[in-house]
Amino acid sequence: MLRQLFIPVFLLLSVLTQAQDINGIWKGKLVMAPGACFPVYNIELQLQVAGSRITGTAYHFSDSLNYVKENFEGTYKKDSNLLLIQEIGIITFRIKEDCVPCIKTYRLTFHRGGGNVITDEQLRGSWSTPSGKAMDGKTVCDPGTLVLNRFEKATFKPELKLPPSLTKRKAELVKEIKVDTGNIRIDFYDNGQIDGDTISVYANGMPVVSNKRLTTQPVSVNIKIDLKRTEQEVIMVGENLGSIPPNTALMIVTAGTKRYQLYLTSDEQKNAMVRFIYEKPPVVVKGQ
Repeated sequence: MLRQLFIPVFLLLSVLTQAQDINGIWKGKLVMAPGACFPVYNIELQLQVAGSRITGTAYHFSDSLNYVKENFEGTYKKDSNLLLIQEIGIITFRIKEDCVPCIKTYRLTFHRGGGNVITDEQLRGSWSTPSGKAMDGKTVCDPGTLVLNRFEKATFKPELKLPPSLTKRKAELVKEIKVDTGNIRIDFYDNGQIDGDTISVYANGMPVVSNKRLTTQPVSVNIKIDLKRTEQEVIMVGENLGSIPPNTALMIVTAGTKRYQLYLTSDEQKNAMVRFIYEKPPVVVKGQ
């Protein structure tokens, strides 16, 4: 009789220990390759799990003046305690001008130590970038390993303070562009003679480019369309007037198979805004 009771209880405990509650705050240090902007920096993942779906926010930071905040999503395989996470977009950032963020994927597994205290729980695994390159498409992002410990509270909550150059200037609408793709690539070049023009770029009020000088090489931005928000506003802020005022830029937009070329101007009174309007592509019926 005791043996018969022991078997189902053992099976029940096995099921309960397999599916771990991984909701919450996980922190660690991420080691980058030699020559990176920050050889070692802090990482904090704020995880929310619903069934097998993972969503949340990632903070990468060295201090309060250098950070990147990103959204992520992924899947949780409960039978193996495996987490597959993909960062999907930068919310805001403040980093050195010559630094370029790496959009990462993570492969992590849950581990519990010998005790039952919360700090004995860890997520361990590896990270990489899908293309091996940073957001500029040139800077190398070498893969690495990662160990995260569970914490009860978040420690890093950056406050975004928008500069007067964005909030006090008029945002002049240059063009509305209808798109039927979820991803838009924007390249900025100096328009005409290279005269030291420097720009910042904001997507829906969030910084995506900070104080980049325009040259013959593109300053590139990737905009991911939020299908819950069909209008996306991109504003170019001229941070200076260059040696030949005003601040001017050539903007090349690639949206699926379509390409647009715009000329933007910014000065001390106005910024240049382009609005993207998402329209779901028509359904193509076979045989018609």
